Amino acid sequence: MTFHPRLGCSSISFRRQALPAALATMAGLGFTELDLGALPGVCDHVPYHLDDKAVSAVARTVQDSGLRVRSINGDVGDLNRPLDPREHGDRARHLDMLLSLAGQTGAQALVLPCGAVSHEPYRSREQDLDLVADELAAAAAKAAGAGVGLWTESLHFHRFCWNMGLARDLADRLSGTGVGVVMDFSHIVASGGDPKQFINQFHPRITHVHLRDAVPGNINLSIGNGQADFAGGLKALADQGYTGSFSLELETHDVTDAERPAAAARAAAYISNLI
Repeated sequence: MTFHPRLGCSSISFRRQALPAALATMAGLGFTELDLGALPGVCDHVPYHLDDKAVSAVARTVQDSGLRVRSINGDVGDLNRPLDPREHGDRARHLDMLLSLAGQTGAQALVLPCGAVSHEPYRSREQDLDLVADELAAAAAKAAGAGVGLWTESLHFHRFCWNMGLARDLADRLSGTGVGVVMDFSHIVASGGDPKQFINQFHPRITHVHLRDAVPGNINLSIGNGQADFAGGLKALADQGYTGSFSLELETHDVTDAERPAAAARAAAYISNLI
């Protein structure tokens, strides 16, 4: 099956399969590009405790699959949590390993979250936003030195920056840092937001787009089973001149694992007709 060349698939979509099996499933469906999930507790395709040996092993597995890597969706801890010097050192080493993995897999960018898996600040709203922005900016500078982009999913329903207001205030703090914005239809809809409003607000900074359906309060729906207006949103992106890639991130709870490959193929065919 042939899908739109700008449409890839996240390995998170097949997170319950081991990495070689997930890659084989995506390639077998006809995808040629992927986002590689490296999110502890969500997708363990990349070990959280990375060293040079683990990075090389993952990179070889990906290279053997023949799939291109658009981005690595990673996590180096709660970016709004103040750290002591030892913890800063641990985070820096983890970031170095993820950037090494990005380099060895040919990934265009590393994606980091917009704060902890909580809407509550560690200190205050403004202090936590400042710290997230500082951490992302520092990571972006290090990534640039490695020839890799640094993106963030600036509106993530389950994390600190979970709505349009917080995403806007984080983006303001990141102006001029080179940090790109990953747009996710499901997180916007789950937060009660409008994807077209998000596009109007952030389109100059949108570097990648994740696709999954949602209703307010629930991000885990297959495309077509929620309220996301994909036709309107994808048209709005095109009207604003977006020429980047899209990725199905189908961490859904409304299909069984056995049904998941067929559901991914249906979603890919539907979205391909809209891009």
